Amino acid sequence: MESTGTNTASEPGAAPDLDLVTVPTRQGLEAVDIIRRAASQAGGVGPVLHDGSGDTLGFLVPSGTADAWDLPGSACTQTNGRGVRFGDGASPTAGATGWLLPPEAVGPVTDPDVLRAALGEAARLIEAADNCR
Repeated sequence: MESTGTNTASEPGAAPDLDLVTVPTRQGLEAVDIIRRAASQAGGVGPVLHDGSGDTLGFLVPSGTADAWDLPGSACTQTNGRGVRFGDGASPTAGATGWLLPPEAVGPVTDPDVLRAALGEAARLIEAADNCR
């Protein structure tokens, strides 16, 4: 994610420090569906980014998640609030990257434990579907 300037939590439209879990698009879309279907899961799905090439989705998760994230096939990076803006309708990064699920339409962030479980289930569903071909 590219920086759009320095934001602090007190500035309008500024994002708190967040981490970003990136996954392949197919797995990410499955995970979004899994989390949304499980309405009882803590907080549901938070904001989700899509990249311009359509290769990956990025889930905003609480700061500190990157310190212990080790799920194969995904990456978790610290954003420190860089490149993420809320409340102004602007895309959070340069280029064709934008919101799949914008912050104003969903909860504040995705719970990392819920996301980890959904990504695992998504990977199993994709593997099963691919093996049926």
